Amino acid sequence: MNTTASPEQGWLGRALLAPGATLRDIAATIGHSLVSPATLVVALGVAGVLAAARALVRRRGRRLRAQARQVTLLTPPVLDAKGALAFWSHLIGQLRPAWARLLFGQPHLGFEYTVTPEDGAAIRLWVPGTVPPGLIERAVASAWPGAHTDTTRPARSPLPDALDGTRRIMAGGELRLGRREGLPLRTDYSGDLVRDLITAADDLAPGQAACVQILARPVTGRRVARATRNAATARSAGAPAGVVTALAREVLNLITPEPLTRPARTNGTGAASGDRQTTMEYTAAARAAATKARGAHWETVVRYAVSIPVPGDRGRGEARAVARGRADALATVFGACTDHNYYRRRRRLRLALLIAERRLERGDVLSVPELATIAHLPTDDGLPGLQRAGARALTPAPQIPTGGPHTKPLGLADTGGRRPVAVKVSDARHHLHILGPTGVGKSTLLARLILDDADAGRGVIVIDPKGDLVTDVLSRLPSRLGDRVVLFDADSTAPPPCVNPLDIGRIGRAGLDLAVDNLVTVFHRIFHQWWGPRTDDIMRASLLTLCAQPGTATLADLPRLLTEPAFRQRVTRTTPDPVLRGFWDSYEQLSDTGRAQLIGPLLNKLRAFLLRPFVRAAIAGGPSTIEFTDILDQGGICLARLPKGSLGEETSRLVGSLLVARTWQAVTARARVPAADRPDAALVLDEAQNFLNLSTPVEDMLAEARGLRLSLLLAHQNLGQLTRELRDGISANARNKIIFAVSPDDARDLARHTDPWLSEHDLTHLDAFHAAARLLVDGQNARPFTLTTRPLPPPTPGRAREIAAAARTRLSTPPDTPAPGGKPAVASGPAPGTGDPRLI
Repeated sequence: MNTTASPEQGWLGRALLAPGATLRDIAATIGHSLVSPATLVVALGVAGVLAAARALVRRRGRRLRAQARQVTLLTPPVLDAKGALAFWSHLIGQLRPAWARLLFGQPHLGFEYTVTPEDGAAIRLWVPGTVPPGLIERAVASAWPGAHTDTTRPARSPLPDALDGTRRIMAGGELRLGRREGLPLRTDYSGDLVRDLITAADDLAPGQAACVQILARPVTGRRVARATRNAATARSAGAPAGVVTALAREVLNLITPEPLTRPARTNGTGAASGDRQTTMEYTAAARAAATKARGAHWETVVRYAVSIPVPGDRGRGEARAVARGRADALATVFGACTDHNYYRRRRRLRLALLIAERRLERGDVLSVPELATIAHLPTDDGLPGLQRAGARALTPAPQIPTGGPHTKPLGLADTGGRRPVAVKVSDARHHLHILGPTGVGKSTLLARLILDDADAGRGVIVIDPKGDLVTDVLSRLPSRLGDRVVLFDADSTAPPPCVNPLDIGRIGRAGLDLAVDNLVTVFHRIFHQWWGPRTDDIMRASLLTLCAQPGTATLADLPRLLTEPAFRQRVTRTTPDPVLRGFWDSYEQLSDTGRAQLIGPLLNKLRAFLLRPFVRAAIAGGPSTIEFTDILDQGGICLARLPKGSLGEETSRLVGSLLVARTWQAVTARARVPAADRPDAALVLDEAQNFLNLSTPVEDMLAEARGLRLSLLLAHQNLGQLTRELRDGISANARNKIIFAVSPDDARDLARHTDPWLSEHDLTHLDAFHAAARLLVDGQNARPFTLTTRPLPPPTPGRAREIAAAARTRLSTPPDTPAPGGKPAVASGPAPGTGDPRLI
């Protein structure tokens, strides 16, 4: 028997026929190689290159993870199913040049689904620090209009850490393509893969967490060419190849009379011929591979894990079984992607570290449609537990200002780079209408606007019927502005400033009729249920009579005029107006009972008003100690804190309305000043419907105020609080709209200002501290957008007391004495409570 192997029999034949000689030859070759100097030099060089490459990879990984951030995606109410295609196609432009990829690496993204019982289902994007800020947020806003993004730094692990005394059992793995990566996955799945994933992770116990992580980075055409090479010509895409196949072929060639491998017969097209079914499968696979080769591609890895806490060492086996079952349920969902290719599970060592650090080494090549199939926002609007955006997010138009010396800041856009948004001072003259229930951020926005006006030196008057707004402003005002503050505080024991509505010293006799009309109208509208024409007539005649006398009259004189004959005779005998003399003559002819019935409705309202010490000192304490003209023109800050809990609802409305009336008198006096010399000022009314009780119709007031450079900020909770007259006047003339979350009934009316960009659904589903805005830009309507209000800075301890003390000190300063800031004091007239010597 001849045991000598011929050269034609190959290395396997020689090894089988003469194994001893083959082993000796191999040992001799290895020994010769090891002692060769050239081999040692090559080995050291290869080791050095590998170590340098390893160090470079680690350095690139650390650089990518440094300053990484997380972007939480909140699904909009209406979702475009093709948004994921647009998103991943847009980000393919982040592919770096070859030299940059070699030195710094190619940044990859992490698209993560996490589910916990505490926070529900969340979809987040992990973004390396090397990706420019705002880029991903803008891509999300472009692909999914209306989606909200919330960026946090630094990025956290998608799975919770173990607490003290508690261990966490983790089960999961990695999903890799089971066939050649040039063959595609299924992209026409009729269901929703994300919905299935979140459903599979539903009903977790407290402390448990599930995560699916998809890491992806764009790849070049060369990488795609390698991935798709031979995929189209492979007869059996899933047949094993490599050493095992070659070894089996060699063994069969030895035991068969003829070589097993024969040249394949081809048809006219060059394709291997066979049965019809094989040909059809080959043709379908070739076409699918050719389709996948087109367009952009991403290199991806899918990881999944379930983490379960275990106290101590008990129950670890049961917890591991539960975690494995949950993890298998997540992996099974990806079976829906099976087509020419499919996902195969793989175990990975140090899975927790890989998921936490988002490591992406070498992955599988997927086309954009394939990646969009497994990484997208869910289209099912009824998915429980999913963190959703309450309303669509709209980017502000480019012409909306971001800030500056002649703007008023409103907040931040809630899309893209979250740029600041503001309204120009000139456009604010068209007034701001701010609408929303309590707790949504109205007061925060108002306080921001007040502080900005104060810091910019613009006059501002604030009427607050609750008290918290003024408190927030006082505790945050800079100390340098304390000399400009005028404070009305119903809860303070210190004497307040006096604003006498019958003091016409600065406005002159020309403003007397307007002052009386406003005062009578305010009482009439607040007490309309008990107010008749005779009461109106008595109050008007009495006020005109008191104001016609020398000196300064007050509302405290009105009861004396109506009830004390001696006082009435002394005042009325010098009345020059014959109409008024006729009124008092007829009044004197009434019996005591008739007079009591006639003046009773007026006196009981007036006495209830004047019996409060704060009101009597602030409204009827004698000549005015402050002038609203000075506050508006010299950059003063008037804060009226009139809480209903301290004064009562009617009294709070009455005092606030009288302050608004006095403000309007000061504003109308600006008509005698050239338009270019009128400084901008603001009147801020929280719960505005309580204080718009002037004799001037609201629509006329708003229209005139714009030309006189007074901007009104009208805030309230719902449209039902407004009368028809107020609603129509504010809707037409307060042209800057800022709408927080409102009721469906209000949204139906307000959507007329925001359609078609924002619907009724959007206006009713705005989150807290989110608002929809429709602003003017240079007098023209800009399209609506959404914003978030900025939180107020922390209050300065003791600042409110400091500002209040400065306001009291300045109030007692004589009018000709300069204020500490170098400006003349805003206060004027005698100290409160001195009264008028004429009436003693």
